[in-house]
Amino acid sequence: MIKILANDGIDETGKGLLEAAGFIVLTDKVAQENLIAFINEQSVDALLVRSATKVRKELIDACKHLKLIGRGGVGMDNIDVDYARAMGIEVMNTPAASTRSVAELVFAHLYGMVRNIYDSNRKMPAADGAKFNELKKKYANGTELKGKTMGIIGFGRIGQEVAAIAVGNGMNVLAYDPYISDVVIGFEIFSLGRVEVKVKTVSLDEVLRNSDALTLHVPFTGGYLLTKEEFAKMKKGVLLVNSSRGEVINEADLIAALDAGQVAAAGLDVFANEPNVNTALLQHNKVSLTPHIGAATMEAQERIGVEMAEKIIGFFKDK
Repeated sequence: MIKILANDGIDETGKGLLEAAGFIVLTDKVAQENLIAFINEQSVDALLVRSATKVRKELIDACKHLKLIGRGGVGMDNIDVDYARAMGIEVMNTPAASTRSVAELVFAHLYGMVRNIYDSNRKMPAADGAKFNELKKKYANGTELKGKTMGIIGFGRIGQEVAAIAVGNGMNVLAYDPYISDVVIGFEIFSLGRVEVKVKTVSLDEVLRNSDALTLHVPFTGGYLLTKEEFAKMKKGVLLVNSSRGEVINEADLIAALDAGQVAAAGLDVFANEPNVNTALLQHNKVSLTPHIGAATMEAQERIGVEMAEKIIGFFKDK
């Protein structure tokens, strides 16, 4: 019987589908240092992870019984994908399931920043009568997203979903992706049915120089995407959101750009060296913070579980 370890958890619906198909699903949370021993002792056939568990060459070499590695979500930089496949192990992810949830979080950060909600939530609990009026005056400089330009760096599924929401908010869209040119963005409007808008990608330089808000949807490929050079090109007072990978931004350069006012505020869902996040970012009064929860909605988790379960069942059915 096929045994699956969902080390970072799996939605109950997906788990139920796997069990109904005859699989044994283990949901033990095994510490990274004990993972090899557990997989071998339990003769695990498939290892399912999210972003927390790392699946590197050492584990792949040591776990000869392993036939499949599944990543619930999009990015697979926590898995040595090419090496696993070279060793005959199937590697799969669920690229579509969390798209809407991540895109909506981008706008949660943006709305919080343009209306100072992130900072207001920090200051209001200590506000007495006099401070209340002081804060009311301080936060009376909010702006609207309508009419602003949204820059999207990385124009895959999530970037395109962000574009659809931006268009629905009356924003102009500039997108950069070295692998994508023209894209037709489609979304449903209750009274009108499906509406489609064509978006043409432009250069990274154009996106950096002309965007009022920037959002990143790129994998980590070993180097920074944004450093002091890129921040210097941006419009002064730009808003920045990162829900992709923390390592794509030089965090020291971001803090300098925030301090100088070049970046008005940053909405960060991801950080370098998670979970040991840079304290200067956590305490910065211009940073809106969430703890890597882009895909963490009930709807997305169910879609991830179902999509992963269906892929696993199909894989082992063909064996």
